[in-house]
Amino acid sequence: MAVPSIHRSADAAESGTRLGWFSDAVLALLIVAALPLAIVAIPNTVSVVAALLPDGIDRVELMRAHGLALPAMMLTVPFAALALRRVGAAHLLVGGLALLAVADAAGGYAGSVFLVGVLRVAHGIGAGLLLPATLVAVWARPPVLRALWAGMLALSLLGAQALALWPLDGVTRWQVTLQPFPLLTGIALALAAVYFVLWMTAGRPAAPVALFEERGRLLKATAPAAGIAVLAISTASQDWRAELVILLAVLAIAGVLALASTGDRAGRASSYTMVAVGVVLLPSIAQVTYVEMRGLGGPGLSGLWLPFCVAALLAVAAAVLVRVFAVAHTWVTSLGLLAMLAGLSSMRFLTPSPEGLVLVVPFALLAVGASVALTAVLGQAGVGTALFALALCLPAVLAGYLLGTGVQLTMLRGVTSAQELVDSFVSALHLWALVGGFLMVVVIVMAALLSGRARATQEAGRERQDDVRESGAVAPVPAPAPSPEDGASA
Repeated sequence: MAVPSIHRSADAAESGTRLGWFSDAVLALLIVAALPLAIVAIPNTVSVVAALLPDGIDRVELMRAHGLALPAMMLTVPFAALALRRVGAAHLLVGGLALLAVADAAGGYAGSVFLVGVLRVAHGIGAGLLLPATLVAVWARPPVLRALWAGMLALSLLGAQALALWPLDGVTRWQVTLQPFPLLTGIALALAAVYFVLWMTAGRPAAPVALFEERGRLLKATAPAAGIAVLAISTASQDWRAELVILLAVLAIAGVLALASTGDRAGRASSYTMVAVGVVLLPSIAQVTYVEMRGLGGPGLSGLWLPFCVAALLAVAAAVLVRVFAVAHTWVTSLGLLAMLAGLSSMRFLTPSPEGLVLVVPFALLAVGASVALTAVLGQAGVGTALFALALCLPAVLAGYLLGTGVQLTMLRGVTSAQELVDSFVSALHLWALVGGFLMVVVIVMAALLSGRARATQEAGRERQDDVRESGAVAPVPAPAPSPEDGASA
């Protein structure tokens, strides 16, 4: 009687193993497609096609409406992370990509500022669903998938500005800014549907659940996200002085770092790293991309693709190597942040460059450094800690954009000629690299100090325990609470 059931269970186990491998392969492809789609929604590129806008549209209002994607995205991430306690990651993946697909399809018919704002909010919400859903989806899978997620996040932040500008070369309709990669969105949605079917076939395995403390911190993460969103919309709607924008951006970054300082040592390391990568990576590369355009003396997008591709390969390879060799130590995270610091320093000497190949150096240092740092901290953190750090990353991106805008406004003051405009943009980039490098140093020092304080506290606790043992004293052990059965028997 037992032999047939044994054979059936063995066949089921073998089938489940094959299904697991296939599901992991689909998930890996989904990460490669979905993360760039999510991050490419961040840049506001409508100004590039300003000449194609009809006369009846207010260009300033359109730019403000087009910039709503990032505020919507960073407000969605904490709530999506909380929803993952009750809703499977596969559901949010399909829902997020379906929303992006609908927004892409409707983007071709946009003809008013209001509709543009609605579609950009839809892009932000869809992208905000994808980021935590992909992170939770890879968490219980083989560690290499988590490394792939970290590498693709770093790569997506590196190339988001260039990817957003690429479809706009030679276009005849401004609505392309609302549907940059519809084919890739369709492919990602198909992969998400396949993954959903595999997830259902596997018996809907439960996803890791955030701890109670992390759920509370996720709700707190909405506060800086909302505040920075209001600040960004306000500065875009009024003519604020550059000094005031810089001051408010610095205060916003300080607030995000203060919230990142809560939690245990692993939580602080993850949050600091996510904040540093968010503030520095995309805002820096966005400025480099604009400066290297042909109008400012650079090689244009065609000359930037080789540096981007080399940096992409190195970033993903570095993430996988860190994960394969299980190098999840604090010094590895610091090494990654130092590599980003070196990349910012090289920007001051290598940009602008009429030859795009030399940009391999800053691009590779920034991408590899971010990838290594993210992979190392995610190897030490729990899923709740990682989701909280992710919830702080996007407000940091917007704060970085605000700070970079303030620096540019300062440098562009009093410009009267085309050459002065070019020189001012380059000077703003170099000054921004200096500011970003200073921020990286602050984050590294803060992480080291707090890590040392936590380690000293642990050592003091061990010393007290040793003293108790040497004195022969025995610490009182609390009696176990009576169980309901004990109460019933009494």
